[in-house]
Amino acid sequence: MDELFDKAWTHLAVTRQGAVCEVAVTRTQARNALNGELMEELTEAAGLLRLRTDILAVILTGTESYFSAGADLSASQARSGQSTLLEARRAVMAGPDMCKAWDEIEAVTIAAIEGYCIGGGSALAVSCDFRVMGAGAYMRLPEVPLGMNMSWRTLPKLVALAGPSRAKQYVMFGEACDAERCLAWGFADEVVEAGGALAAARRWAAKVVALPPLPVRATKEAVNAIAAATAQASIYMDRDQFLLMSRSNDYREGVAAFREKRPGQFKGD
Repeated sequence: MDELFDKAWTHLAVTRQGAVCEVAVTRTQARNALNGELMEELTEAAGLLRLRTDILAVILTGTESYFSAGADLSASQARSGQSTLLEARRAVMAGPDMCKAWDEIEAVTIAAIEGYCIGGGSALAVSCDFRVMGAGAYMRLPEVPLGMNMSWRTLPKLVALAGPSRAKQYVMFGEACDAERCLAWGFADEVVEAGGALAAARRWAAKVVALPPLPVRATKEAVNAIAAATAQASIYMDRDQFLLMSRSNDYREGVAAFREKRPGQFKGD
């Protein structure tokens, strides 16, 4: 039995074609929002893929209409209500652990993005080596306007891809970054016609499979090590920053304003 391909996943569809594995997120009833169960499955799948030598490329995708609506807001609020800070600190590691697991897959990883890719979905996408977007797709980080910091080990990746100024714009303002801007800024590697992201990702995967696998993996490991040389020093406290902000009045106001579709009234408290 192959645990990766024979498992009855709840929110994933995992298939293979030769040396290419495709992981599709299928929590469609919640627009692929990242709740605890889905993050656990994505982390487990990445762990099972991490050291496989028979898989040379991995494609991560959502549906034809969206990649992911981001972290499940109700789940985030439930975690912030844990009885002790120690318990809450452990609970908020689900997202960072998921992103780390995808970052550590030795095969080349390609995210195929259609429609919206929001918050934690964007964090997951930039944990892959490459991103292919359909026209009309966009990425967005709503955390700061909601009163949170952007965590999940994401900031070093964004700075490496786009540079400090663009990373600040993308994170601070919470505005949608459409496919063409993602391409110009370095968040995307190719933009294709709407509906064509998965087919394009398969072409990228075919190029990878045609190459000698050892130098490909060595190159990925070396480039990632260079790009992330100071990453741990810069993000080791991002979950504690999140715990602080998730207990602030501004966070409660940001969530309320979002749900009531009104501007937030923030006081730095």
